[in-house]
Amino acid sequence: MSSVIETVRTLVMPILNANHFQLVDLEYQKEGKSWYLRLYIDKPGGIDIEECALVSELLSEKLDGMDPDPIPQAYFLEVSSPGAERPLKNERDYQNAVDQYIHVSLYQAINKAKVYEGHLRKLTDSELELEYKDRGRQKSVVIPRDNIAQARLAIEF
Repeated sequence: MSSVIETVRTLVMPILNANHFQLVDLEYQKEGKSWYLRLYIDKPGGIDIEECALVSELLSEKLDGMDPDPIPQAYFLEVSSPGAERPLKNERDYQNAVDQYIHVSLYQAINKAKVYEGHLRKLTDSELELEYKDRGRQKSVVIPRDNIAQARLAIEF
């Protein structure tokens, strides 16, 4: 699977760079009996359906033209926006999320909680500070970055 991911990444990056798009995530996985190749792309101001279709068409052409086929099994290609709750995967994602509302899942509990939602207030190489509400009171928690299982933007209600 990792060779498929790396091959697709190599093929799609020139397409994305030429159009000033960003690769947010790339997945190749089996769900039930079907395989899915999913690309999540974005750009400042958001990505639209026509831009996703363009990347899908150009990537399909490149994949179809390869011999031998880098993906031997049948698969569905999906190119889409990461959505409002986009995952925070790399340093740029975290930097862009400062002062935004995020959801963080932890490997180990801090103050008896393994999930926090709040505003990302500070970010360093080793930790982040999240400001959140607990029973109507503002609190903050410092989370070591190596304790973060998953992080994503979240919608504040």
